[in-house]
Amino acid sequence: MAVVLVLQARGLGDLLTAVPALRALRRAKPRDHIVLAAPQRLKPIVDIIASVDTMVPTADVTALRWDGPTPQLAVNMHGPSAESIVELTRTEPDRILSYRNAAFPDLDGPVWQPDMHDVERWCHLMESDGIVADRRNLGLVPPVATTSHRDCVVVHIGAGAPARRWPPDRFAAVVRHLLVLGREVVLTGDEFERDIALNVAARAGLPVHRVLAGEQNLIELAATVAEAALVICGDTGVSHLATAFGTRTVLLFGPTSPRWGGPPPHLLGRHAVLWAGQVGDPDADTPDPGLLRIGVTEVIAAVDKQLTQRTWPGTGTERRRSPYRRVG
Repeated sequence: MAVVLVLQARGLGDLLTAVPALRALRRAKPRDHIVLAAPQRLKPIVDIIASVDTMVPTADVTALRWDGPTPQLAVNMHGPSAESIVELTRTEPDRILSYRNAAFPDLDGPVWQPDMHDVERWCHLMESDGIVADRRNLGLVPPVATTSHRDCVVVHIGAGAPARRWPPDRFAAVVRHLLVLGREVVLTGDEFERDIALNVAARAGLPVHRVLAGEQNLIELAATVAEAALVICGDTGVSHLATAFGTRTVLLFGPTSPRWGGPPPHLLGRHAVLWAGQVGDPDADTPDPGLLRIGVTEVIAAVDKQLTQRTWPGTGTERRRSPYRRVG
């Protein structure tokens, strides 16, 4: 049995944008053994994707440890960096499929385009090797929730870096508005963000038991997102979970463009994407200036519209609207 090794040692959002490409690879190689090198924490979501036979825990690009048979094909879904190509080369594959890197002139592949949506990027890589990919094939089957929060509004205060985290006082103002509307609200985030979530809850008058940040594992978080009436968050993996489950969102982008990692344009109407139209450092230690240009008033307006919207994407006037809404 031929082995196909796929490297993508990144986060949740990156994995979810690769779903159409992984499914295309599965369809093209139904009898091959597909191995994904990715962080172990993502395994519950990898299991839901159901296009991978085995996972090799790989916390980052330099942590790949391969002791399996020689891969017939090694696929670089990590990026065009020399480090990722070097790690795949060490597995001694028969062939590598990757975007080009000048340090490897003998390695054929498409040219990396910075201004490309991540879903498109990995589908394009597949198609460069003759594998047809369906960019719309993003959906996941929701996991079963152990504790149901059906029809609540999920406010995800977390982010991978402070640059992408909207201020707690602004989240609190939005939560207060939701409570006035009589909506059930839960706050989510990881264990390192629980104090921030508790601060938001205290400011908003939200009971502590509605703070789920730091108390859920990934599959429980996914189930909560799948059941929600609405998800409010920044440019995070949770936004991609909402896209995968068809949950409506209000997304706050900055310092990266939603053209690169926001909901695909064909999902018009289901997602309200707010962006100030400027880019910056996504890994900065302080909130991005563009993100700070998104005010509470704009977010509340988007929230109210999403909670009352009854027209599904692709019908009526929804077809003509863009989900990428400039603010500021």
